[in-house]
Amino acid sequence: MAREWLSAITEPAIVIIDAIAFLVIVAGTLQVIGRLVGAELKGASNHDKREIGLAYARWLIVALTFQLAADIIETSISTSWEAIGRLGAIAVIRTFLNYFLERDLAELSDGADVHAPP
Repeated sequence: MAREWLSAITEPAIVIIDAIAFLVIVAGTLQVIGRLVGAELKGASNHDKREIGLAYARWLIVALTFQLAADIIETSISTSWEAIGRLGAIAVIRTFLNYFLERDLAELSDGADVHAPP
């Protein structure tokens, strides 16, 4: 009885959280496309274009965090070891991708600060 109740609540939550992640990716992509087109038309510097790339990476990190949250919820109600293993693998991949994106953001930000005019 309790498991059925938990499944009834978590399944819509998973769909909603995945939908939020999807919307974050779409919104970030549309924003970046608009900014890149504007930057190209204005002849923006490489520094400005790098800032646009950093903004997009931030959008992706937010989306990955939402997707990971949905995976964790889904794993918590799964009864199959195969499903748990599959979702665990997805969580690990997303976590590593998130880590490397954040590391790249930090490196690019540090580099931008070093080369920025006083």
